[in-house]
Amino acid sequence: MCGICGFTGKSDTVLLRSMMGSLFHRGPDEEGLFVNDKINLGFRRLSIVDIKSGQQPVHNEDKSLWSIFNGEIYNHKELRGELLKKGHQFYTDHSDSELIVHLYEEYGESFVKKINGMFAIAVWNNNEERLLLFRDRMGVKPLFYSSINGKLVFSSEIKTILLHPEYSKEVNTEAIFHYFSFKNIPSPLTAFQGIFCLLPGEVLDYSRGHISKRKWWKVTFKENEGLNEAQTKDTIISLLEDSVRLRMGCDVPFGAYLSGGLDSSLIVSIMAQISDQPIKTFSLGYTDNLKNKETDLYFARKVSRQFQTDHHEYIISSKELVDDIETVIAAFDQPFAGTISTFFLSKLIAKHVKVALSGDGADELFGSYLSHRLAQPMHHLKQLQKKKKELFLSNEELQLLEPFDLEYLNNLDAGSLKHGTNWRYSLYVFSDEDKERLFSSKFKSILGGQVSTRLLLENYLKSIGTSDPLNRILELEWNTHFPDQVLAFVDSLSMAHSLETRSPFLDYRLVEFAATIPGNMKIKNGIVKDILKQAAKSRLHTSIIQRQKEGFVLPIFVWMLDQLKLYILEILSEKRLKRHGLLSVGYVNHIVKSFYEGDRDLAAKIWTLAMFQVWWETYFGN
Repeated sequence: MCGICGFTGKSDTVLLRSMMGSLFHRGPDEEGLFVNDKINLGFRRLSIVDIKSGQQPVHNEDKSLWSIFNGEIYNHKELRGELLKKGHQFYTDHSDSELIVHLYEEYGESFVKKINGMFAIAVWNNNEERLLLFRDRMGVKPLFYSSINGKLVFSSEIKTILLHPEYSKEVNTEAIFHYFSFKNIPSPLTAFQGIFCLLPGEVLDYSRGHISKRKWWKVTFKENEGLNEAQTKDTIISLLEDSVRLRMGCDVPFGAYLSGGLDSSLIVSIMAQISDQPIKTFSLGYTDNLKNKETDLYFARKVSRQFQTDHHEYIISSKELVDDIETVIAAFDQPFAGTISTFFLSKLIAKHVKVALSGDGADELFGSYLSHRLAQPMHHLKQLQKKKKELFLSNEELQLLEPFDLEYLNNLDAGSLKHGTNWRYSLYVFSDEDKERLFSSKFKSILGGQVSTRLLLENYLKSIGTSDPLNRILELEWNTHFPDQVLAFVDSLSMAHSLETRSPFLDYRLVEFAATIPGNMKIKNGIVKDILKQAAKSRLHTSIIQRQKEGFVLPIFVWMLDQLKLYILEILSEKRLKRHGLLSVGYVNHIVKSFYEGDRDLAAKIWTLAMFQVWWETYFGN
């Protein structure tokens, strides 16, 4: 796990070292660089595999190919053996990094399809003066780029590109507009004009000033109706076991996140089965007496006892959140109002291990969030509307809508203008109508009629082939919310503490299989992740499997009522909002006042506003 950066053009080691320095937290162990009159490649290393000889950049036998990469190749032993048989010569002992140039020699661009791993890769072909940038299938590892005066600049983080003297820092107003709906900036946009994010499964090709991009992998959710439950459970466990085994392969100490929920507990159970040493596990708790959060530690301790782990806990207060919030936002370089718990627990984990396995991805594959739970009931509501002019439903028909009542679903449907899957937009923070009131006249004059709902409808929903209501939502979010928000916080907030996070549920073999499982196996009779729960029955206690999902999230909305109130009132004060003039002070004041007078549904809006203000002041306030 590392940080990479670089730029085309004449050598400039002073600039390159400055850029590399901004990535020190991603790789505090070593640095490396390669420069000539056409390319500058920089690297910061967090030593995980082949600690003695695995330095980067790496090169092939005649040094015509050079590469830097951030991530891990889990099947590197198998691939090295394959390449040795084909006559390739290696100068490292067992580095996964050196594989890249030899794989490229042997298979060309398609070499990435042979990799089981997470990665952001840069390959420089000296003979062709060609730079290729690859991002892994799921988008676990980030990669940002900008074309500046004919030069390509790239990095694992945006802050590095901001250091380039030819980049002029400007707010991307379109991206900011969308942030207030999604809680994050939607890729390929970033919060900075002219800086973009390479999409998951995408390759960027730069050759003598010309840039092109293309997809090299994309998952398609398409059901295999021939699957039965027994076969499906066995395949899930088999793939997950092999995925965990591969991700436990490293030359440094490792452990696991443990929330006490189904996903992390299942990962820990498999790790304990494979390892001959107690697994180090880590959980997050809170200083305040929050009943819904006390259960996290209770169940985590229960799992720890069952599998005899070496268990550690980190207790966070609301004060620590306020103290660290600017550092959290700086880890993203963009406004972000999603989950940030990883930042605080990673403080503890990094003191004990360099690598931690997590349960990320299970919710998005098997169905768990509100949008997932609504998919089937909303589909049935639509079908019933087509059959009946007056919606008087029998008990049997009402059961199809469970666990939601008819009034709630009708209101959601009405809010989406009764258009297909548009009800999903009703769950976002600020609607397009809300933003008409939120933004100042100054900001709206710059925007030029942006519409967030259209962004997803045009880019993703039209290209989804399946008619399965749940899998349609899963595929939509797999390509949007998941890489832009979930994987973004996992990577950015763990790497802020030089900690590598590995997610077994994101093994591409498991992802491709899960995409073929019918939705009615994933959420069955209102039970979320039902097929995964069935698969876990032989490993976990019933109380863990049946535990209602709490989510690995901080109790921010609860803290906002009391402990964070003064902070919220200050950060969203008229004085500070006027520093940029992008928002309607009157409307923001109305939202804050209404929240503290009792409208708790406004909590997400307030936190989204507060995190934007922190970001703007951090990057543009001076």
